[in-house]
Parts: sequence; C-alpha cells; structure tokens
Amino acid sequence: MTSPRLRIGTRGSPLALIQARELRSRLVAAHAELAAPDAIEITVIRTTGDRVTDRTLAAIGGKGLFTKEIEEALLAGTIDLAVHSLKDMATVLPPGLAIACHLPRADPRDAFVARGHRRFRDLPQGAVLGSSALRRQAQILRARPDLRVVPIRGNVETRLRKMEEGRVEGTLLAVAGLKRLGLEHVIQEILPEDLMLPAPAQGIIAVETRAADARVRSYLAPIDDAAAAIAATAERALLAALDGSCRTPIAALATIADDGSLHLRARIIRPDGTQCHEASRAGVVGDAALLGREAGAQLRAEAGPGFFDLPVPEGTPV
Repeated sequence: MTSPRLRIGTRGSPLALIQARELRSRLVAAHAELAAPDAIEITVIRTTGDRVTDRTLAAIGGKGLFTKEIEEALLAGTIDLAVHSLKDMATVLPPGLAIACHLPRADPRDAFVARGHRRFRDLPQGAVLGSSALRRQAQILRARPDLRVVPIRGNVETRLRKMEEGRVEGTLLAVAGLKRLGLEHVIQEILPEDLMLPAPAQGIIAVETRAADARVRSYLAPIDDAAAAIAATAERALLAALDGSCRTPIAALATIADDGSLHLRARIIRPDGTQCHEASRAGVVGDAALLGREAGAQLRAEAGPGFFDLPVPEGTPV
C-alpha cells in the first residue's frame, strides 16, 4: 500500500468531517494526482473541547480547546495539514505553524432556532435560551435583558436534541454550520447584524500547516480564497488587538464592497449586556490588518480599564 500524499487532521464531529471532506474535494479538483482513492487520508483527532462537555468553554480555557491536539499532531508530523473552523483558532499560533489556506466564506450570520417561536422578538418574557458563547449571550441580553441564558454544550445535533427535549426553549447556531449539515430547515430566523454581529472569522474554514512545508503549501495555494483571507486578516487583527478569547464577548464582520473597498464593523459587550462599544473602519483591502488593529485600539480605549475583567459567568451546561 502506498502512503497518502496528504494526511488531513480534523475533529470527529459531523460538521468537522463535512469540512474536511470539502477540503479534500477542492484539493482533488485542483490537482489530478490527488484523485486516487488513497491519495488523501482523513485522520480524526479528539480534542479537549470534545472530551470536556460538563463545563463552559470559557471556564476550561477559551480558544484552542478544539485545536490543541490537532496542532500537536501537525507538529509531530503525523498529519500534513489541519482543517479548522477559523473562529475556534487562537490569534497566536504555535511556533512553526501557519494558516496556509482559507476556503470561501459561508454565511457568517447566526440563526435563531426554537420550539414554537418563529422570531427572536416573539420569545415570551423570561424564556430560557441555551448558548455557551459569551458573544451570543451578551448580545442576547443587550437586546432582551428579560431573557435567561444558560450554557449548552455539544455538537450541533446534540444542541438541537437538547432543545427538543425541552431543556431550553431555543438556541443560536451559526448559519454556516447548519447549512453544511443540511439542517437549514430548522432555522426560524437569521438574525440581523444590528442584533447579533457574528464571531470574528465565523463561516471560514481554515487550513493550518507547518510553516516550512513548501510541498503541502503548494497544494493549497490554488484553492486559497482571497476574499475570505482578507476578511479573516481584518477580523483576527482586531481580536489580537483586544487580546480576544472565548472569555471576552467580541463580535466583528469584514466585508468587501462592490467597489473593492473593505468595511469592518466590530463590537465589544459586557457579558451581562449592560455596556456595548462599537467601531467601524473602511479602507483598501491591502490595509486589512491595519483596519483591524485600529478598530481594536479604538474599542480598547473607549472601554477603559476593567471592561474585560468581569468574572466569566459560570454554570453547568444543560
């Protein structure tokens, strides 16, 4: 048996495997020599975020929980590239690793999913929503301080099952993930950006490699999506400027206008939704990182000392 030309490392959730297969399909379409059945191998790696489900993400360390073990395999040479949801990745990567490719961005918005309620605004006073993302929780409470938000863990299918069991009346999930899973029919409402600005890099699949691995990077170069890379650069520069993690409610979205200009909108919110600051920038796509850093600096200055120092809400996930 010949060794595979490329070994892809991924989490084992249904969504993660769909993303890994999408990457494989794009690689095969770009390189005829990868079309052989054994040319690309997908390796499932269980991460800390997959193993620990009885605590919130913020309580067990924030970003990196869904990438650490995969990155260790990449550094050890047991896989050649790793596929991630970019929103799960830390802004500073381990030495020797780099993001070498971005797949085209899917819909970055959040979806409202609920039992018996067609619109977010229709939820009755005191309704219980499930969300482990502090960004979603903060923006929910900013719009509807009467609601109760409880942590909920598990993959998309698990969260939907918990909702159907009546543990929560509804939840928020990424539109991109639901569409990739073929679950678009459960969406009651796609939330507007004024209400629910997305997580930085939401909807973007990133491919991580060893920085010095020219062979693997040459395979990825033809499928790297420029628009997704530009948006990711701006949004992740903002995160870096704010030292953002899963312990900080930060939202951002960068878009490229018809005239080619780049527009960035960003928001930071206290976990209880009581205070919010926003910043926006516009410029040329070549200044994506600069625009992100400037927006981050503005938000940090406006928020002042202590804004990010609030205790992280605790609680056992439902």
